[in-house]
Amino acid sequence: MSSPVTAIILAGGTSRRMGAVNKLLMEWRGQPVICHVAQTAVASRAGRTIVVTGYDNDAISNALEGIDVKIVHNRYFEDGLSTSLVAGITALDEQTAGAAILLADMPMLHADTLNALIDAFVDARGRMICVPVCQGRRGNPVLWPRSCFSDILQLSGDRGARDLMTTFKDQVYEVSCTDEGVLRDFDSPDDIT
Repeated sequence: MSSPVTAIILAGGTSRRMGAVNKLLMEWRGQPVICHVAQTAVASRAGRTIVVTGYDNDAISNALEGIDVKIVHNRYFEDGLSTSLVAGITALDEQTAGAAILLADMPMLHADTLNALIDAFVDARGRMICVPVCQGRRGNPVLWPRSCFSDILQLSGDRGARDLMTTFKDQVYEVSCTDEGVLRDFDSPDDIT
């Protein structure tokens, strides 16, 4: 049976803090950062993986060639993070019960951690927002149930769905893990070296 969860990787940002170089295309441990994240998602028990591109669409799509992902280009990426979330959620099929939202600049995430979120989601019969917790801090990815999709589609500007966890606080299920990759993103060239 195919997993009811789709992984959505948000890869549409302009990575302004990195200067002229797109951090997702910078090499880390032998390949572009975006490839690590995509391979982690594909190696997990997610039924399929969608990568939402925007800035540098062609270069990111080329880097992902040969990895089993569906590319969705967000033409409105300059309008903020919410537009990539909307593009990803809109691309889901009717069978998708949940969407794990991965950030493309978090290549240290382990597939086992994503699997633990999927397992918790399935155990909760697809009714809970599953979020990893490491060292007492909530991290990413967050796995959202279909019941929250309409609220995600209403987001605007440069904000993600994290604020919705306050709205749906009774539906949040924290999944403990030791994977520091849920807390580490690459925001500067020093993070990648």
